[in-house]
Amino acid sequence: MNASGIKLYGYRWVVLAVFALLNAVVQLNWIAFAPITVDCMALYNTSAFWIVLLSMVYMVVYLFMSVPASYIIDRFGIHVGVGIGAVLTAVFGLLRGIYGSDYTMVALSQFALAVAQPFILNAVTKVAAEWFPINERATATGVTMLAQFLGIIVAMALTKVIAHSYMAGDGSARLSMEAVRGVLMLYGYASIASGALFIIFGRSKPATPPCRDDEVERFGVFEGLGHIFRHRDMILLLAIFFIGMGMFNAISTFIDLILASKGYVAGGNEAGNVGAAMMVAGVLGAAVIPPISDKLRKRKLFFLICMFGTMPGLIGLTFAEAYEPLLISSAIFGFFFMAAAPMGYQYAAEVGHPAPESTSQGMIVLAGQISGSIFIVLMALLGNITVEALADAARASDITLKPFMIMFIVLSVINIAMGLMVKESDMIRK
Repeated sequence: MNASGIKLYGYRWVVLAVFALLNAVVQLNWIAFAPITVDCMALYNTSAFWIVLLSMVYMVVYLFMSVPASYIIDRFGIHVGVGIGAVLTAVFGLLRGIYGSDYTMVALSQFALAVAQPFILNAVTKVAAEWFPINERATATGVTMLAQFLGIIVAMALTKVIAHSYMAGDGSARLSMEAVRGVLMLYGYASIASGALFIIFGRSKPATPPCRDDEVERFGVFEGLGHIFRHRDMILLLAIFFIGMGMFNAISTFIDLILASKGYVAGGNEAGNVGAAMMVAGVLGAAVIPPISDKLRKRKLFFLICMFGTMPGLIGLTFAEAYEPLLISSAIFGFFFMAAAPMGYQYAAEVGHPAPESTSQGMIVLAGQISGSIFIVLMALLGNITVEALADAARASDITLKPFMIMFIVLSVINIAMGLMVKESDMIRK
């Protein structure tokens, strides 16, 4: 029992643990090709666009699968809804490794893994609401987001290292196809393990809810959608995430190429380290700030602190050229942005109540996937990313990604203005 006389179940931490692990593997599979974009361009004999597409397909598929996934999660519960994503992740994570030398099969597997994503991502705040009291929900959401960031960190920092371990003794700087396939097989085994653990240990909800009776009632999915689009604060939050998540998706996908445009060797350690600094600092931010928000029972204040905090990091990533300032800027950006994400998800779930949490979060993530797809396509098509420019540091200026980064700074200022307009969550103040 907590102080309000509501019964809490210790098993909630088991459910959160297996759900968080599955989220980590989803992100691992999504971003696996980003640190080895240049190598894969040569191995699969294709352009940057088709390698970036392996990540971008997650965003495109989400546009069509978000609402159906939210409906299934809300209608049939967490175990069934997320279980669908777990099975797809396990099966196609392994198939991608088995057929890792065939671009067509890799792309088809990525498509299926992308279908799995909304069944998992859209349940983050649903798991928090079904299993945790209001004063633990930002923490629970933060744990899941932290796991997502850890999945990205593994992909960004270790994918190339793991791949090179399959090439011991050959002295080549470029990856072989066997090395790439070895990485994909390893990630396939992780996909099977995480999917199986969720199927075995995951549950939809406890015997009794972790909240007051007036917090239990929720609309259906489609009634909830109507409520969301009639709610001023939810519309503002959708616009904020449209800009913020789209920007993060684009930067994390192109970090290898952003560093290449500054004269660093594409696919080199610098890009991996800068990307890892962003993610490691993000894990720290997600671990620290949401629990403080829960303790002080304030959402808007900490959401705004995070939004303001990302600006110095974003400016540094845009204009810094030296390696150390880029590392520091990346860490600052990651710390505040990745703390803002779980805060924003939980904030939206509370502001959008009684819309189902899977619906409110689904719309929030959908907004970011739409903008991410737009930003990534424009950067891939208009960034002048060629094999020649990537191979020769002297031609780094040929790559034109800086204008997009400047655009992100301007859009972030607009985001802060909209954040100031959103009201505090009524649920957290009760």
